[in-house]
Amino acid sequence: MNRAKIFAILIGALLAAVPVRGQENVEAIVAQNIRPILPGNGKGGGVAVAVRINGETRFFNYGFANDARNERVTADSIFNLGSVGKLFATTTLAEAVKRGELSLDDPVAKYVTELQRGGDIRRITLGELASHTSGLPDHPVQYEPWHRGKYTWPDFVRFLNSWKADPKHEPGKQYLYSDTAMVLLRIALQRRFNTAFAQLMHQRITAPLGMNSTALPLPRDLLGRAVQGYSPQGQPNGRPGMEGGAFQWRGSGQIYSSARDMATFLAANLGELPGHGAIENAMAFAQQPVFTVGPSLKIGLAWQNFSSGNLLILDKNGGLNNTSTYIGFTPQRKLGIVILVNRGKQHPTGIGRQILHALAQDQSQPSTEGEPEPDTD
Repeated sequence: MNRAKIFAILIGALLAAVPVRGQENVEAIVAQNIRPILPGNGKGGGVAVAVRINGETRFFNYGFANDARNERVTADSIFNLGSVGKLFATTTLAEAVKRGELSLDDPVAKYVTELQRGGDIRRITLGELASHTSGLPDHPVQYEPWHRGKYTWPDFVRFLNSWKADPKHEPGKQYLYSDTAMVLLRIALQRRFNTAFAQLMHQRITAPLGMNSTALPLPRDLLGRAVQGYSPQGQPNGRPGMEGGAFQWRGSGQIYSSARDMATFLAANLGELPGHGAIENAMAFAQQPVFTVGPSLKIGLAWQNFSSGNLLILDKNGGLNNTSTYIGFTPQRKLGIVILVNRGKQHPTGIGRQILHALAQDQSQPSTEGEPEPDTD
């Protein structure tokens, strides 16, 4: 090997060993914003973060997946997604619409035929379920305070058929966040394709994208990577991988996933996964606003279109007593972030948006190393 080749190899090795300035900044920005939600004593949960920037994904992990087992959080730790999981139902819906298999304007009773003998429920469309504009309450018990225990399928059908709209709950006329609506959307998709929603999600979204750690409910072979959930005070809450919620039938609970899988989902929503054009087109369709809530907020198919300063942020958050989750991105900057916390009520939405703003600002700063300033148009 001649001297020139040896010199080139040595220089390459040295450059590879020196962190890029931009990478250092990303790590510092993430750490600064995540630090406030880390347990003060190092126990009681942790955080998995995935950042998409400049066409690449970086992972940052903090704290513990399971204190009792002394297991630290990794990019492959599996978290309860909470309401972030709603994006899988709406993406599946969008993909079916793009295929011409159904329409956002289809009444839900067209597919869930038990509702055809109901009243106002027959006026609700699939698009209204997906955009939180159906008028249905967040949880059925808010409409039926006398009900005790979880809702079985017969309980749920009875509630839906008895539900009545009023000026504050008029289908298509207002934004009312609703777990009830999203559970019903899963059932409608299941009926349309005669396939369990979990299998439908796998066939159409997660398997094509190679998301092998995303499931509903979590199968036995993935349970070993499920994090322990913790209360806001840092106490263990529930079992790893448990299927919770207000509804008592298989597949009605929360979807589980890892930061690595959700980073793939994020990259696809940014249109950065070659060879997945059909899914990315469906995702772009799901992102488009269909209802205006106010000057700074419009709603797509579960996605929030939030105008924040000079940035448009598309995002979705989730949270239960033992999990707090967020996914968000800025289409014009091609920046995105996933935040998964195995502790309840940690308010990751504000943190995620702060990080996106800081990364966008850092992206716009002139380089001190002789590199051209990034195009921010």
